[in-house]
Amino acid sequence: MVHAERAALIDDLARVEDERWLEPSLCDGWTVHDVLAHLVDNARTTRLGFVKGMVLARFDFDRQNRRGVERERGTTPRETLERFRRVSSRRSAPPGALDSRLVEEIVHGEDIRRPLGLSRAYPPDAVVRSLRLQARTPVSFGGAKELLTRVRLTATDADLTLGTGPEVNGPALSLLLAVTGRRAVLDDLHGPGVATLSAGA
Repeated sequence: MVHAERAALIDDLARVEDERWLEPSLCDGWTVHDVLAHLVDNARTTRLGFVKGMVLARFDFDRQNRRGVERERGTTPRETLERFRRVSSRRSAPPGALDSRLVEEIVHGEDIRRPLGLSRAYPPDAVVRSLRLQARTPVSFGGAKELLTRVRLTATDADLTLGTGPEVNGPALSLLLAVTGRRAVLDDLHGPGVATLSAGA
């Protein structure tokens, strides 16, 4: 699934003009180009490399991510895309659940696609697996476990309900993006729990 998402993103970006890579992504402070560089860095990361990087970054996760972007961002978008193509079939991963790689590819894929006006019909199973992982992962590790003690998510396009509290209804992809802090999708969602979700996004 991860390899399929990488391949789909490569195909989409092959048609994008260089100047559009400077568009702000859905990931605060990063351009579309920056997000792809982050995905290159993710694909290259091994368990040992992750630990070493955290030590060098003094256990500051944001600093480690910034350094990865600086390291893997090519001088041109085409260079970065070629780097991503070369690592797209890698199976290495940092410590953690394997499905976290799927979350990264889908969420960051949308960070890139939405500002560029691109769309992808993600496999429903991939989105559901990603959302389930976020629901059981603590916020301190990039998840939404604590948030889902305050809202109940119900997908309108999949057999999926997660959490407790006021309900939030919407497409599974939009729910996934909302619980990972992407406010741009809040208009896709409905229900009395949207205000709570918005405060946590």
